[in-house]
Amino acid sequence: MNTTMLSRFSGGAAVESTRLGRRGFMKATALAGGGLMVSLSMPGIAFAADEAPAAPPAKKIAEPSAFVKINPDNTVEIQVNRLDFGQGALTALPMLLAEELDVDWAQVRGSLAPAGDAYKDPIFGLQITGGSSGVPNSWVQYREIGAATRMMLVAAAAEQWKVPVEQCRTGGGKVTTANGKSATYAQLTAAAAKQPVPTKVVLKAPADYKIIGKGKGRLDAVASAHGVKKYGIDTRLPGMKIALLVRAPTFGGQVESFDAGAAQAIKGVRDVFQVTTDRGGSGVAVIADGYWPAKQARDALKVTWKAGVGGTVSSDALFVKYREEAKAPKAVALAGDVSALSKASKKISAEYEFPYLAHAPMEPLNATFELQGDQATVWAGTQFQTVDQMAIAQTLGLKPEQVALNTLPAGGGFGRRAVPTSDYLREGAAIAKTWRERQGGKSGPLKVMWSREDDIKGGYYRPAHLHRVEIGLDDKGKVMAWDHVIVGQSILTGTPFEAFMVKNGVDATMVEGVVENDYAVPMRVRVTHPDMAVPVLWWRSVGHTHTGFVMETLTDEVAAAAGQDPVAWRLAHLDAKKHARHIAALKLAVEQSGYGKKALPAGHAWGVAVHESFGSVVAYVVDVSMADGRPKVHAITAGVHANQVVNPTAAEAQIQGGAIFGLGMTMPGFEITLKDGVVQQSQFSDYPPPRITDAPPVAVFFVPSNDPPTGLGEPGVPAIAPAVANAVAALTGKRVRKLPFPTADA
Repeated sequence: MNTTMLSRFSGGAAVESTRLGRRGFMKATALAGGGLMVSLSMPGIAFAADEAPAAPPAKKIAEPSAFVKINPDNTVEIQVNRLDFGQGALTALPMLLAEELDVDWAQVRGSLAPAGDAYKDPIFGLQITGGSSGVPNSWVQYREIGAATRMMLVAAAAEQWKVPVEQCRTGGGKVTTANGKSATYAQLTAAAAKQPVPTKVVLKAPADYKIIGKGKGRLDAVASAHGVKKYGIDTRLPGMKIALLVRAPTFGGQVESFDAGAAQAIKGVRDVFQVTTDRGGSGVAVIADGYWPAKQARDALKVTWKAGVGGTVSSDALFVKYREEAKAPKAVALAGDVSALSKASKKISAEYEFPYLAHAPMEPLNATFELQGDQATVWAGTQFQTVDQMAIAQTLGLKPEQVALNTLPAGGGFGRRAVPTSDYLREGAAIAKTWRERQGGKSGPLKVMWSREDDIKGGYYRPAHLHRVEIGLDDKGKVMAWDHVIVGQSILTGTPFEAFMVKNGVDATMVEGVVENDYAVPMRVRVTHPDMAVPVLWWRSVGHTHTGFVMETLTDEVAAAAGQDPVAWRLAHLDAKKHARHIAALKLAVEQSGYGKKALPAGHAWGVAVHESFGSVVAYVVDVSMADGRPKVHAITAGVHANQVVNPTAAEAQIQGGAIFGLGMTMPGFEITLKDGVVQQSQFSDYPPPRITDAPPVAVFFVPSNDPPTGLGEPGVPAIAPAVANAVAALTGKRVRKLPFPTADA
């Protein structure tokens, strides 16, 4: 999977930032192990100086915390305020800081920060990893931290040497002068700690970058390759026990009775007891010396259940209900004029179905709890440190500051570790609390684990959706009206995000990717959010997973009705100013793929799609054939506009991974179905992810730009499925209206 990086960054001017003082640029220093700890917190910073929003009031941080530690050996440890679960935050954010600090990349180390006020996202005001926001939101923040720390070190050197600051230079983790004086950063840390934090810093111009924009391997690559990297599930503590939970087969189900006799007879089992679970339910927890005895005991339990609120949901009936709901949508998301439908010479009527989808990360959910006195320490791979710390504290009857939440790397997440209800951590805390009480207050550490089956059957899915679209065309194929209805559960209703992301009855995550109306057609968008007793959550790229598919397959269909090439139609309908990035990404993918220039083998066809999500535009051109009634993707070419690419190596991997992840949506069996409230899938055998044999080569090309970075963790997902569907339509003459793709005998 080779990638050609077209970006060669040059030009630009130094960015002078004066926001540090205005935004409460705070310093806390502590000499620890001979290293300087510098903590700099700047709430609200995310954009270049001329784009910055009004500064919020400075926030007083209750206790000092550190972003930078300069060790005695002159290595630099950089704290990362995100979760790293494969996207590369542990490398990208240190690159930003190291660039402005003027250290060699070989000197840099990275670690994940625990939950803490200093580490809250400067835009969201929460410590969070989501929305592909890590690098975009901390783009200025981390660079300013590096620049300010460097200035403090220079000031310390100038003071010691009795020379003007202007005569000092930095590079390679050293401060030098023209007359030969030199000191490492490590030698200057104590003196630098006494310097005032600058109120103004000058950031480097793109032409001066030595680290940003240069491909770097992951800082944790060696540990991963050697199998010594520790994930949450790898936590080991002296005296630790393992807990497994038996959950009701239906969401919100409750224990009516249980017989623990056979379970308690298994060697290594320490306790069995009932606990509360998510959504008002209850379950039975098993505590044992290890995972295997806990699993054996759980399997031996005899539990009688009372059906929960989700006990009547069945997938087939759900879509029947959704079709009825689509006839009278309740809210308007985009109030366009579609009166011309009645005058249309030709109409396209389309109905799309999208199933529930599980996140199914490679590392199932887990967390380790140690309760001592009125303090709790937790180890978990969480995307929502601030929210989860508060939820754990509430469950344990503590204050958030009494809960030390340590962020550990996670083996994937795709949104499942960012749950507004903190379901798996609340459940884990409840088990740990009950276990401690039953042990007379001396329980020791407890790791609460989910199995693969728990993960897939345990809830919080990408919502099922139905789209119904009617498009009116004139006799030349021009769109006269586009009437679009979407039916599906709201992810945000009932969560803290509802107040600012659900407006006039419309959940913004449902309509993103449609209401932008990129092709500027007369469009109306209406929605209905049925109240279904199935827990739902964002899934990698959120609403774009289904809206992108509908928009880009219908775009191809409209182009065909107009007798135009699908690429030419898109380019003709994208505004040259408003959608310059779309055009650049699409043209780049087309050019690099050979679309329209080289002949494909017999039985092959091109498929094209372009979609913007999380600020980035991804265009795919795919080469597809049909085999045994299923599409076979031979090659994928991506044109990507994500502005300044911080780490091209990781950026390539994110687009490649997103493409394969999104390809999974098309594959047989990739759906969650329910019957009488019970999820039918439980393992990779009946919920199969893409495998290596399904992965074609993915060539990734980036449009060069010096503008502030946009998201990259999710934008690779939405456009791949419609690109493949468009190729299938070219090969078979049949439009795909359902995910996963129907099999030949369906």
